[in-house]
Amino acid sequence: MNSHQWTIYKEFRFEAAHRLPYHQGKCSRLHGHSWVGRVYVSSDCLHKTGPKQGMVMDFGDIRNYIDPLVETYLDHYYLNETTGLESPTSEALAQWIFEKLEAAQLPGLYMVEIRETCTSGAQYCRRDN
Repeated sequence: MNSHQWTIYKEFRFEAAHRLPYHQGKCSRLHGHSWVGRVYVSSDCLHKTGPKQGMVMDFGDIRNYIDPLVETYLDHYYLNETTGLESPTSEALAQWIFEKLEAAQLPGLYMVEIRETCTSGAQYCRRDN
C-alpha cells in the first residue's frame, strides 16, 4: 500500500456575470466577477518514463480539459443561462465544473476550487464512502 500522494493544480480565469435570485442582498441583482478557478489532480504514482517522467500529469493536459468549458460556458457569459444553474453560487459552480470534468474523464480529478473575489470562494470534491 502506497503511503504517499501527489496533488497538482492548474489555475484558470474567466470573466462572467451571474445573479443569485434567492439572496437577500445585492447579489440578487445581475453582477459580474473576475473568477479564478483551480482544478486539482491527485495520484499515488508519477510517470516513470517518457516525456512526462516525474509528473502526475502534464499541466497542459489538464488545460485541455478546462479550456472547452471556459470557452463554451464560462468566459464572458451569463452563468445562470449557460450552466443551467438557477442560482450559480461559488459552491454550485465548483460542483458543476467538477461534474463536467468528471464526465470528460479527467484522470485523477480530485477537487475544483472557485474564487469569485480575492477573499471568497468554494471547493468541491467527492468523498469516498
